[in-house]
Amino acid sequence: MEIFANNLRRRAQELGLSNAEVARRVGLSERRYAHYVSGRNEPDLGMLLKIAEVLNSTPNLLLGLDTEEPDKGKRTVLIERLNAAAAVMTDDDLQAAVAQAEAVIAVRRK
Repeated sequence: MEIFANNLRRRAQELGLSNAEVARRVGLSERRYAHYVSGRNEPDLGMLLKIAEVLNSTPNLLLGLDTEEPDKGKRTVLIERLNAAAAVMTDDDLQAAVAQAEAVIAVRRK
């Protein structure tokens, strides 16, 4: 359980997410998620899949079954953070985010 708990903390930190934010995105209470992060409990398979999706990871990486994760540059981590945020957005929120990203691109091209 300790490997899983450590991987949860590490991955959330890489994405710049607090435990409270991960819990919210997964649909858990902060207390229940805190039990996973502390190693006190482990989620069932369905919850593990949801957590992996929110953390833009895989169950195997979170469980420590796959340890080969390539070195990531700052850009890769930022893209992963963006993907993790987009995965839990509503369609309207996602459309607004895309419009904002396209506006940033348009300003940079001028």
